[in-house]
Amino acid sequence: MRTLTLSPVGCRNHSHGPHPPGFGRHGVCAHENKELAKAREALPLIEDSSNCDIVKATQYGIFERCKELVEAGYDVRQPDKENVSLLHWAAINNRLDLVKFYISKGAVVDQLGGDLNSTPLHWAIRQGHLPMVILLLQYGADPTLIDGEGFSSIHLAVLFQHMPIIAYLISKGQSVNMTDLNGQTPLMLSAHKVLGPEPTGFLLKFNPSLNVVDKIHQNTPLHWAVAAGNVTAVDKLLEAGSSLDIRNVKGETPLEMALQSKNRLIIHMLKTEAKMRANKKFRLWRWLQKCELFLLLMLSVITMWAVGYILDFNSDSWLLKGCLLITLLFLTSLFPRFLFGYKCLVYLPTVFLLSSIFWIFVTWFILFFPHQAGTPFYFVFIFSMIGFLYFFYKTWATDPGFTKASEEERKTNIITLAETGCLDFRTFCTSCLVRKPLRSLHCPVCKSCVARYDQHCLWTGRCIGFGNHRYYIFFLFFLSVVCNWIIYESFMYWSNHCATTFREDGLWTYLNQIVACSPWVLYIFLLATFHFSWSSFLLVNQLFQIAFLGLTSHERTSLLKQSRHMKQPLSLRRTPYNLGFTQNLADFFQCGCFGLVKPYAVDWTSQYTMVFHPAKEKVLRSV
Repeated sequence: MRTLTLSPVGCRNHSHGPHPPGFGRHGVCAHENKELAKAREALPLIEDSSNCDIVKATQYGIFERCKELVEAGYDVRQPDKENVSLLHWAAINNRLDLVKFYISKGAVVDQLGGDLNSTPLHWAIRQGHLPMVILLLQYGADPTLIDGEGFSSIHLAVLFQHMPIIAYLISKGQSVNMTDLNGQTPLMLSAHKVLGPEPTGFLLKFNPSLNVVDKIHQNTPLHWAVAAGNVTAVDKLLEAGSSLDIRNVKGETPLEMALQSKNRLIIHMLKTEAKMRANKKFRLWRWLQKCELFLLLMLSVITMWAVGYILDFNSDSWLLKGCLLITLLFLTSLFPRFLFGYKCLVYLPTVFLLSSIFWIFVTWFILFFPHQAGTPFYFVFIFSMIGFLYFFYKTWATDPGFTKASEEERKTNIITLAETGCLDFRTFCTSCLVRKPLRSLHCPVCKSCVARYDQHCLWTGRCIGFGNHRYYIFFLFFLSVVCNWIIYESFMYWSNHCATTFREDGLWTYLNQIVACSPWVLYIFLLATFHFSWSSFLLVNQLFQIAFLGLTSHERTSLLKQSRHMKQPLSLRRTPYNLGFTQNLADFFQCGCFGLVKPYAVDWTSQYTMVFHPAKEKVLRSV
């Protein structure tokens, strides 16, 4: 067959630049034939197109020459000697104007041709030309047709890892469970032929059947992933809930197949998953799963008390105390792994903070409160503690601005964005399958897009975004106040209960005395100092970003990274979101300052385009 020709650099209608992450080609699988490999070879530029034949003119997209030859009598339906039509050449080279012209002159949109007996739609999909796919479907191309290798359109898109085409075909109504000649669904083909997380993970977002079997081998997608040694596909299929008990035509389960191939990692993954699913059948295990956060918090509270108790233990042997602490921490580290699993460990900083505050309050009530009863300091501390607990709960429980959409809305958005040429990572989230609002970002921990994303906070276990950012600021403020009071009260306690002072005996004697006086108070003092350090730093940093820059933490970090690769560094204060100190604060806190400023509210959960700010008559654009 004649060598397929891509348009050379500089020709019309040729798209340049790499594909966006998650949406481009991540490499072609081994199944790619010689034709498509040769198709990447660019022809030399043609200086004189008047002598070109119609095939070469079509390859180069020389519309006037093609029109001249067709009007002179060339039949656009006539295939060449290798049964390749002009529509095939126009499709593989993404010549949209020529496709429209040829179809208007009678070209058959689903004409089969070439060694692969493929349609122009198949050729466009292999090359990843989404605009051409959209155009051919609009002209009535049938995506269910099977080519000479037994693949339909969606199977080809999966093989060549063209995620936008997969999304568009499914949104236009092609079944995600469609089978090829071998009875394989796209998910089976992806798990068997394509190594890596995509497009297996991408297909799983469209709710394909996980336990359907093919016609010949009776394998499920998990069987095919195990057979190919595709570790990432196995992991994603297990996470999605694929069955471990279905047997293929040989009577093998996925685990038995893995044992035969002796893939130790996959065997371990399958055995671990089988054990976890078996444990879920017990009521006690299900109860532990429901209460895992509470149990993790209780474990942290007990562990922190035990650490303080060992430090406060009546013994002069710090070697003994050190051995006891190491033993305690080793034993404690085993419980979360066996009882809660690794996914719950992301909340360890949160439970550490809450258990620290619990023992800080207990210490204040037992040791510091008797000296403050009836004084204003008593009410200030209680108010600060209540404020911390309230705003921690509001930060944790309030929706930070998760982008939500129904299945129909997702498909409609995919079609709309694809047909307007905007189906890329800047406007569409390939993980959530939703149109991304302005200033939003996908959080891999929360597995959702967050409007006006700031960060995923370790200390609250939640994303900070449009919905809870204000609560987060107050949470940091009251936490720093509480810890500051504890630091002050610790010094007051040492001055009243220790026999030495820093001024009289020096630093070293003073430190030895306060350690001997009350190791527990020193322990609480260190906890309060640690939490005060990071909370006050984050508070100042957040207020600076909000008031002087009008940016989120993510936006500020992104701009700083960009400026490193530019000759002239970017000015963080000259962003479209910076409306001035007063207006920034008024917009963020939605406070008019007694009528001095008029706050302007923007719903960032549904803001997709530019916003006009009446206070400054300024256009907000995406950073």
